[in-house]
Amino acid sequence: MTVIRQQDFIDSIEDSLQFISYYHPLDYVKAVEEAYNKEQSQAAKDAMAQILINSRMSAEGKRPLCQDTGIVTCFVKVGMEVSWDKTDMTVQEMVDEGTRRAYTNPDNPLRASIVSDPAGARQNTKDNTPAVVHIDMVPGAKIEVMIAAKGGGSENKSKMVMLNPSDDIADWVVKTLPTMGAGWCPPGMLGIGIGGTAEKAAVLAKESLMDPVDIQELIERGPQTTDEKLRLEIFERVNKLGIGAQGLGGLTTVVDVKIKSLPTHAASKPVAMIPNCAATRHAHFYLDGSGPAELTPPKLEDWPEVTWEVGENTRRVNLDEVTKEDIQEWKVGETVLLSGKMLTGRDAAHKRIQTMMDNGEGLPEGVDLTNRFIYYVGPVDAVGDEVVGPAGPTTATRMDKFTDMMLEKTGLIGMIGKAERGPATVDSIAKHKAVYLMAVGGAAYLVSKAIKKSRVVAFEELGMEAIYEFDVEDMPVTVAVDSTGANAHKNGPAIWKAKIEDLDASLSK
Repeated sequence: MTVIRQQDFIDSIEDSLQFISYYHPLDYVKAVEEAYNKEQSQAAKDAMAQILINSRMSAEGKRPLCQDTGIVTCFVKVGMEVSWDKTDMTVQEMVDEGTRRAYTNPDNPLRASIVSDPAGARQNTKDNTPAVVHIDMVPGAKIEVMIAAKGGGSENKSKMVMLNPSDDIADWVVKTLPTMGAGWCPPGMLGIGIGGTAEKAAVLAKESLMDPVDIQELIERGPQTTDEKLRLEIFERVNKLGIGAQGLGGLTTVVDVKIKSLPTHAASKPVAMIPNCAATRHAHFYLDGSGPAELTPPKLEDWPEVTWEVGENTRRVNLDEVTKEDIQEWKVGETVLLSGKMLTGRDAAHKRIQTMMDNGEGLPEGVDLTNRFIYYVGPVDAVGDEVVGPAGPTTATRMDKFTDMMLEKTGLIGMIGKAERGPATVDSIAKHKAVYLMAVGGAAYLVSKAIKKSRVVAFEELGMEAIYEFDVEDMPVTVAVDSTGANAHKNGPAIWKAKIEDLDASLSK
């Protein structure tokens, strides 16, 4: 009988969550490097360069890869021959204690994103607990732990379907993926669960994402099972969609496709698809009674030497002087470097502003959005001499319901966020002659280095959802929707899907 110390388990959870907050798995880094080297779309290549640079910077600085440090998902497989030195805590409670310590670590505090009473008050639990824990009893005398920090942007794009037994799974994936937009921050991975029951398919999909990137090895040796054949088919067909990095159009949308399957009812074919984003974060370790897990840090020389330089035609903008007339000149796809003051605001802040406007109160004191830009972000707390912690963009579509009101009533002329906007919002941007700028999701530490000053100006009690004023210098963004309504997330993938089809046609001659 193997005795596992409760403290070793808790320490291992804490250490692993800190570890994955700033270390990408190297298999993912190498996969993105390979995609970067072969990419022909300049917009996608630039986005992947920022992701790779951010990855190295986070590893060096031991600060989060992404401001969304995720909801903790933990698979614990307990050997039947294992016992514990203490039995006053459940496995769930031990994982939660490790999570609590990891997310409140003073040297590298992680953003607490978990809210209780999800259908009501949605109060932040302050320490990112509880974790989502899946526990299995398995043969053996060890404990196996697979743990991930799953960002909300990618988790929100999860899809589930009950197909007919004769329906084609790859067809469903290829039809469904474009409806997910780019809020899941490609290039990433797709986890697909097949079989069991509805809830089991989703768990299988999530667990599949714990495996390392190995699609190129599978291509080289050839598929041997139904699931492996399906992995390759989906990988090829998805990348031919032309969605590309950050949804801007390009050759690589996914770097791997993972599948786990189980037997199912003869009348059923449950399928779940869960994407992993550019901030792929997970660790895998065992406990055998000899002490806490030892996680070996990767070597910095294992990261590619990638640089990103702005082009000659890059537009430099002073946010303190820009006018609505100025932004009419900006064109979709253009790279812009922002300097000056901007305000921030996410879901909770927008909802409060909406309520205040409806009540005739106007904007909160200290908030003037006339000719201003708002950045959709919820930053990590600063440490040491940092102005702000990692501060990458959040998914912009969540603010779509408020956008027309903001543009109509506040004097706002521009927004900065991640991924695409919905059709009605694009129409509203064009109607109000505003612009939407896209920052690269998954490059939060890199973006934070452009922020030179930060202060809370409203709703301080909302924590990371408060309204901040950032003073930035040369913050890189892309014009995703210009004042005419031209839309990079619609045009880019369409162009690259056609280019890929032309390339395939020429190769087949």
